[in-house]
Amino acid sequence: MSAALALAACTTAPQGALVTETPGDPIPDPFPFSAFAEQCEDWDEWEKPAPVVRIYGGTYLVGTCGISSVLITTPEGHVLLDAGTERGAELILDNVRRAGFSPRNIRYLAFSHEHYDHVGGMAAIKQASGATLVSSPQAAPVMGTGQVMEDDPQHGTHDAFTPIAPDEVLVTSQPIEVADLIVTPLATPGHTPGALSWQWIDCEGLDDNRTCLSIVYADSLSPVSAEGYRFSDHPDYLAAYRAGLDALAELPCDILLTPHPSASDMIDRFAGDADILDETACQRYADEVRRRLDQRIEEETAML
Repeated sequence: MSAALALAACTTAPQGALVTETPGDPIPDPFPFSAFAEQCEDWDEWEKPAPVVRIYGGTYLVGTCGISSVLITTPEGHVLLDAGTERGAELILDNVRRAGFSPRNIRYLAFSHEHYDHVGGMAAIKQASGATLVSSPQAAPVMGTGQVMEDDPQHGTHDAFTPIAPDEVLVTSQPIEVADLIVTPLATPGHTPGALSWQWIDCEGLDDNRTCLSIVYADSLSPVSAEGYRFSDHPDYLAAYRAGLDALAELPCDILLTPHPSASDMIDRFAGDADILDETACQRYADEVRRRLDQRIEEETAML
């Protein structure tokens, strides 16, 4: 387990009565990977309904075909990562219920990055769940106003969304804790200033047959921008971007998930065309983003 997971400072789930739930029996699994691959396509629509997928243990994919949302469940409450668009939020809530869980048992809401396709539905899910919304310091003003800030490389290209002020702003590597579940953020700025990637351990089996895996929900991280923005004009931001990629590459990473499923070939992996379990996945993902970032900087330099 990484040192970050052992940090004493953590955000602990608030106490409250849980709603009775009836999650599906994992044997046979009612939420197979193949169903997602059959219904969804690469770079699919953001508001196209998708089936629930049980990733591993108590971790479920409950988003749409084009936008991921990850539900991490425990007997004492759950964590939901990403809320999709405003319309997508209703599809996510439907999938939470379809998986056998109650939105009222979601203890924490968190997100990958502060663009409307991933947080546009956060206000609706907050209202439905009553959960505590957490944010990175850089993303908090965006969440509170519903407007992308000027320091975002894509400022001016994204729609506004219903504002929802975070309940808690996380300090560096401050994990969320619900029962024995620890979900640890990693600052990975680049795609946005406030972007976070998330890592946790989930397990299956009992006693000597219990197997635990490290799951990472890595941010989009793609070096895209509004016209006229140059990453090379922002050396501090560029350095933080690269540092986040380096840290992501070092995470324990048995299963990689991403906010846009196609960014990490989730459909191919779910279809059986590539391995779902791959301890090199985060390193390879970070290396590919780093290659694209280097190419972007070369292009900017060539235009001087």
